[in-house]
Amino acid sequence: MQIRSDILRIYQKVHLWTGITTGILLFICFFAGALTMFKTEIAAWASPPSHVLPQVPVERLDELLAKAQAQHPEISQGFTIYPNDSRYSPLTWSQVSRDHDVHLNAAQWQASLTPEGELITQQVVPNQLAELIDQLHRTAGIAGHVGHEQLGVLVMGVASMLYFIALVSGVIFLLPTLVKTLFALRRKKGPSRFWLDTHNLLGITALPFHIVIALTVIVFAFHDQFYDALNQTIYKTPPSFMPRTAMQAPAEHPPLPVISEVLTAANSFQADYQARSITFAGLDGPRAMARIEMYSDSAMMRGPLADFLALNPYNHQVMFSTMTAGEQGIWGRIVAVFFGLHFGSFAGMAGRWLYFGLGLSGAMLFYSGNLLWLEQRRKLQKQATTPVQQPKRVRIMAALTVGCCLGSVVAIAASMVLGKWLAPVLDNVNYSYLWIYYLGFAAALIYSFSAGAARAAIRLLQAGALLCLAIPLSSLAALCLPSLGLWAPQTPATLMVDVVALLSAAGFAYAAKVTYQRAVNGDADSIWALTPPTTPTRVNRQLSQSS
Repeated sequence: MQIRSDILRIYQKVHLWTGITTGILLFICFFAGALTMFKTEIAAWASPPSHVLPQVPVERLDELLAKAQAQHPEISQGFTIYPNDSRYSPLTWSQVSRDHDVHLNAAQWQASLTPEGELITQQVVPNQLAELIDQLHRTAGIAGHVGHEQLGVLVMGVASMLYFIALVSGVIFLLPTLVKTLFALRRKKGPSRFWLDTHNLLGITALPFHIVIALTVIVFAFHDQFYDALNQTIYKTPPSFMPRTAMQAPAEHPPLPVISEVLTAANSFQADYQARSITFAGLDGPRAMARIEMYSDSAMMRGPLADFLALNPYNHQVMFSTMTAGEQGIWGRIVAVFFGLHFGSFAGMAGRWLYFGLGLSGAMLFYSGNLLWLEQRRKLQKQATTPVQQPKRVRIMAALTVGCCLGSVVAIAASMVLGKWLAPVLDNVNYSYLWIYYLGFAAALIYSFSAGAARAAIRLLQAGALLCLAIPLSSLAALCLPSLGLWAPQTPATLMVDVVALLSAAGFAYAAKVTYQRAVNGDADSIWALTPPTTPTRVNRQLSQSS
């Protein structure tokens, strides 16, 4: 395909500058987003077994609810039932409102029954490690609010606009050589060419995934503005997601709904779906509702982990459902598909592993893009007789890339390890996660600027390897030394957290080795060289090689 060279240069510049301005933020979001594909497993791995009460048979849930209400009348304001799910206590309730914020010190009541039918209750502060990683995925760690919306979400909405432009311009720039160079990983032509080939391969092969992510993040960030515009131009009336008539409870109803009947109504609503949890709200008022998480291995679900069904808990009338998007017209179907494609909530466990890999490859795409930009700046110095130090702006960008990208990875690993060791001695470990992450991130960034990008890259990769290795070693310590108060994985799903951490440790160790070899044996005028380019031995060696 023939495209004029001046036009290609324009698209190349657009791709470079939109990519370099958003790459670091996108790296953090994609890496954390890959971890959120196993959010439930990470939450279970981080929570002490004592924080979960034993499950009870479904037929005894009504007995459990009645006994719990007798001791805690406030249950009528709202509670959640988890039927046949050993990851959660069968009955939980709290006074925390549902919103996008993570409530680090919010206590939760839990209840269960002994085999003899006696009520067991306890109050715990739920472990929020998985929720905080999800917040990192949504905000890139940027704190603050603008109105009711998180500042980081809005920033990522703008970054995703630039991200989409970078995708389009990159594809156009690559079109003339797409067929020839797509699967060519030319290692013998130097690190720069290898990184370029890797970057192109990662971007093109996952292009549909990246387009969906970019567009959906823009909608998530600016949904209020989009909905207001649609209401003004198309619907002309305020949206009504839950019909008011359906939300009116019967004039006379029992104090508590019958759990088994609500479960039966939910499970019969749609084939291949099963209720995972039921959250009851407003039972003491005129707008009672049962919000049910519905899971299917084969369907494309609207939420990250489930679809949603809202029922009147007494007459089981349907108020709202994300499983019937077709009834909401073409826009409802489009929204449902885009949500499912963003969250990877389809194809069951295989789909989650696929999105885990795509998330990591996306993070690698942005990291390699920044490396390519830095290498492009270095080529401008090749005309010098002797190697010279790279410009200050290049050194700053290199330190920023290494410190932020690898620093976020190291900080997450440190939060997981240290949080598990601190949990037995702290009443609330959630604040420790925040302190560990931001202190670790800041320390990595400061070290990267003080030691230089080359040395920092090696040391941070080594630190990542050690911290990831410490995750399974902590579980091993829990088995060998129960007096420590630690706990080992209780299920195959939580054991996989340790297995993935062990594999990650090996990957980081290998990356550290390769980075060190390049730093020692690579070009002296590179920002990735450990020895300063003005060192006589390095200069003389290069001059002798060139002669």
